[in-house]
Amino acid sequence: MTMPTKFDVAIVRWAGRIEELAADLPDLSSTDFSARRVAEKTLSDEVAREFTTPAAPEVTVSAVEIPIAKAAPIRARLYRPEHLLGSAPTQLFLHGGGFVSGTVDELINDRLLTFRARAADIQILSIEYRLAPEHPYPAAVDDVLAVLAALRDNPGFLSVDATRVGVGGASAGASIAASVALRVRADGGFALLHQALEVPALALRPMGESAALYARGYGLDGYEQLGALYLPDPSPPDAYAEPALLTDPMDLRGLPETWIQVAEHDPLRDAALTFAEALRRANVPVTVEVGEGHVHGSPGLTAVFEPARRWQRHLAATLRRAYHPAT
Repeated sequence: MTMPTKFDVAIVRWAGRIEELAADLPDLSSTDFSARRVAEKTLSDEVAREFTTPAAPEVTVSAVEIPIAKAAPIRARLYRPEHLLGSAPTQLFLHGGGFVSGTVDELINDRLLTFRARAADIQILSIEYRLAPEHPYPAAVDDVLAVLAALRDNPGFLSVDATRVGVGGASAGASIAASVALRVRADGGFALLHQALEVPALALRPMGESAALYARGYGLDGYEQLGALYLPDPSPPDAYAEPALLTDPMDLRGLPETWIQVAEHDPLRDAALTFAEALRRANVPVTVEVGEGHVHGSPGLTAVFEPARRWQRHLAATLRRAYHPAT
């Protein structure tokens, strides 16, 4: 992808490198999603090796399985700072990938989440949710809800402090996290402490000026085509697949404290800002951080772009305050 030269040299170099690597990965455009996912992970890992700060030390990374009632266990990856003792506050994290790709095994997750867990003094449980189009909405949301139920029903499992559990995610994962928070609010039975939404995809259709300004050439070309794969049924089982479309405060009251990070040059920006304003009207505590000069993918450029490192520090500080309110 060719990025406008007005951007920081790090972003321009990152975009150029993606274009170079993609030329050798024809399956990136495959209609076979199994092959496409392999190619996308290859690309993601190579880009992360070059542009993301190495994993933070003194954080144990473990592959785990979460037993689920009447279903196969859900695979996950647990990031736990070595100094934590006993039950710990825990964020359930949902990776990005446009609802159709991505995995907990991507290198970028290890690199960003180890730093975040250590700096925020929490453990992070990254969940391998089911992907569209094989598993459209609400399959991914149901997976996260099943994990929450397992944590609620098994006190001390994975050393999770069930009184201090929140959700978070990046891009499509942030959309899933927001849908989870809405379902939890509607269903009751579990109190989420916080939600952190990084460059979230909170609408499955173009919304606002940003969707027109940055639809092409800013790193997220064709994103609007993914919505039909994630939500193919015109009559979904609930109204929570597109949180930005919820405008009635009664639908939003009682949601947990929310942190939303948006990139200035992102087609998803205005949908996220719309959701933030709706949360404010519903008296939900919400903080929005707009990254000037950022594009959708630049939060991961922590090895080469100081604003990306600053965003990670800000998010970690936010999580520390949210999950350790008495300190």
